[in-house]
Amino acid sequence: MASPIQDNFVKKNAEYASKFTQGDLALPPAKQYLILTCMDARIDPAAAFGIDLGDAHVIRNAGASARDGQRSIIISEQLLGTKEIILVKHTGCGMLTFTNDDAHGLVTKNLGPGAAAEIATLDFLTIRNLEDAVREDVEYLKKSATVPDYVTISGWIYEVETGKVRNVV
Repeated sequence: MASPIQDNFVKKNAEYASKFTQGDLALPPAKQYLILTCMDARIDPAAAFGIDLGDAHVIRNAGASARDGQRSIIISEQLLGTKEIILVKHTGCGMLTFTNDDAHGLVTKNLGPGAAAEIATLDFLTIRNLEDAVREDVEYLKKSATVPDYVTISGWIYEVETGKVRNVV
């Protein structure tokens, strides 16, 4: 039996598919860039950053972590030809609200010792300072042997309160 979320998912997809006309877009992103941003539900990358279907890859993870997104970044660059990375963290990010110890403790409390053992060495990549985290992730990408020198990298902060972006680096 499908959940109400799944029922809505199927209904909304049928509406979308009934008007869909862009099935012939090429696999590589047409504008050869990728956006790495947070999975936060308050961010609509296509609308906020003017991304049309087929223009760019959008990689999302908790906190817009470059380390967490590295696998997808490599695939985007090496297999699909992207030449620019735009990293976008945001105000009010949940990753600013807890530490690794908090997350490990919560997993242990809620899921038990088996789950705790499974994630014992997992770094949740929490954030202490938003601007510093943007700078650190951009620097990480610039120093990474997996990101060629010809790739342009910039770091931004999206303000969930206003919808505006501001450049950090």
